[in-house]
Amino acid sequence: MDESMPTYETAPAPGGQDEFPKRFGFRSGALGTHSSRTIMLADIQSLFATVPKDAAKDDCRHAIVDGNVLGKKTVATRVASATRLSELYSLDPAVPVYRLLRLFWDLDREGRPLLAMLCATARDPLLRAVIPAVLAVPEGELVTKELLENALVTSVPGRFNPPMIQKIARYVGSSFTQSGHLQGHVVKRRSRPKATASAAAYALVLAYLAGSSGQMLLATLWTRLLDVPSDRLIDLATEASRRGWITIRRSGSVVEVRFSSLLTPEEEEARRGQD
Repeated sequence: MDESMPTYETAPAPGGQDEFPKRFGFRSGALGTHSSRTIMLADIQSLFATVPKDAAKDDCRHAIVDGNVLGKKTVATRVASATRLSELYSLDPAVPVYRLLRLFWDLDREGRPLLAMLCATARDPLLRAVIPAVLAVPEGELVTKELLENALVTSVPGRFNPPMIQKIARYVGSSFTQSGHLQGHVVKRRSRPKATASAAAYALVLAYLAGSSGQMLLATLWTRLLDVPSDRLIDLATEASRRGWITIRRSGSVVEVRFSSLLTPEEEEARRGQD
């Protein structure tokens, strides 16, 4: 791995005791949407192009099932798509993980694939389980199906039979291709996603809500998904600070990040209660 890349915290093993806080919209456990779907980037783009960012969850479901904004052929497929998108993104503006996604989504067209991946990572333990293995592969090198399958077997031992592991690995590989971390249809190689200031702000606030603070905010699963060297991460965070999304202060090697512009007082109080 590139030595200029930061080390980072790994995600808790699915089903482990170290679970992410549900109150902010994280999902933990042994199962995940990638047993049957990818991050569904095209579908979430179509939905967000149709419904306003403050649309209620029921309104999103109505748009998908009754309005068929995703262009699905059958009602059953529409219902399934609504369910899976809800699993991956919540679709509830009362949920911080989703509310912040919609905020940055409307501000940053270029960063949308990475924003979707960041949110889906907060919501799907199966996707989180494979991230360290994928990001450890140098840019341009092959990412094989065996690598993805082995990462799943290691993270969720005994949970799935071999055919299901293979299926999940295919969906995960497709998701990383949609986000820009991989390229290629059958043969996949590591590539770099488009990291933007909004994606950096979203990654940092997800890391904060997940329980990290101080210097460790720069070394989490979410900031690592930006796939940029440490100095570039600081540059992106500084740009996000200039735009008023976050506040970042540096004193030597010490970095402090605050999120009062993104979080409500109630959310800040709930977050402080974790410490």
